Amino acid sequence: MRFHREEYLELMTFGAAPRPMFVELFGPLVGLEEEWRAQGATEDELNLTAFDWDYVPIVDFGGHPLPRVHAPVTLEDTPERRVQRDFLGRTLLLLKQTAAHALPMNFPVRNMDDWRCVKPFFEFTPDRINWAEVAAAKKAREEGALIRAYMPGAFDMPRDLMGEENACLAYYEQPELMADIMATLTGTTRRVLEPIMAELPIDQLSVHEDFAGKSGPLVGPNQIREHFQPYYRAIWEPLAERGARIFQLDTDGNINAVLPALLDCGVTCIYPMEPGAGMDMVAVRQAYGHRLAMLGGIDKYVLRQDKAAIRRELEYKLQPLMREGGCVFGLDHEIPNGTPLENYRYYVDLGREILGLPPRDPSRQGWARMGM
Repeated sequence: MRFHREEYLELMTFGAAPRPMFVELFGPLVGLEEEWRAQGATEDELNLTAFDWDYVPIVDFGGHPLPRVHAPVTLEDTPERRVQRDFLGRTLLLLKQTAAHALPMNFPVRNMDDWRCVKPFFEFTPDRINWAEVAAAKKAREEGALIRAYMPGAFDMPRDLMGEENACLAYYEQPELMADIMATLTGTTRRVLEPIMAELPIDQLSVHEDFAGKSGPLVGPNQIREHFQPYYRAIWEPLAERGARIFQLDTDGNINAVLPALLDCGVTCIYPMEPGAGMDMVAVRQAYGHRLAMLGGIDKYVLRQDKAAIRRELEYKLQPLMREGGCVFGLDHEIPNGTPLENYRYYVDLGREILGLPPRDPSRQGWARMGM
């Protein structure tokens, strides 16, 4: 089912949503399509349209606050690997047979002098606003699309510039560098947003961080309150005053230790809530109630087990407490390799049954990647 933006906003702010939302956030991991094809999947199952997933159309706001350093260039492309130079000038390596994402082999910033060399590419210029895209977004909003603004991550961008280890150390060893990066991101993002939000109502602010693993976050509450919070609030509060209703953070890993600090930053929604990293969406709901909305949360690895395990997971995650709103139900990341097609079909059908949704109908087809 296609949700209208107003229906989605009501759902994610604990309002009068028409019904629960059951989605596929990311789609299949590399290699799963070949496994399913060998198991007799139809083309519609391979492209997921056969599963009639819920979605809301999403349109970006027409601004471009991310840095513009280099035009991406492919340096090598073989059946096994791809080597690219990305927008930051990093060399990225993608091993096509085993990975969905390329990994950086080098980083442009080690200290303040390096940062000063690339800082001009992070600063505001008028061409960061594409008024044709703004006009197209306004039209799409009238047709029911959700309008999304985005901001560079408070940890994501320093990590992209320096690498994880150096970014973490910089909070202690180079605080002036981290402060200057945050001030630059704040100034540019605000200058991009201010003229646009005067013309286009924005529904959702999104930020990508990915700052945690199974053992916990790479930054603690103190770093979040000192470096994230002023930046986040400087961007979110003007949008909220003009009607934006969702401030969504994307991070993998276990972030239980910093959830209160993130809420203090203004965050209203988090995804994908990875069970394998220790995130239990039911426990989070019990702890924070209607202060926090969520997407995902269903253990993707359960699909490799038997149908009894799938039922236990769905009956727990889709319980009445979680159907009070503020939750988009879906797997916590890509559908993993080794997931039997029959198990996936069972997961879809049982989830719809528990949520009170109509059974799948071959005449109803549609899917949109809901990772956002």
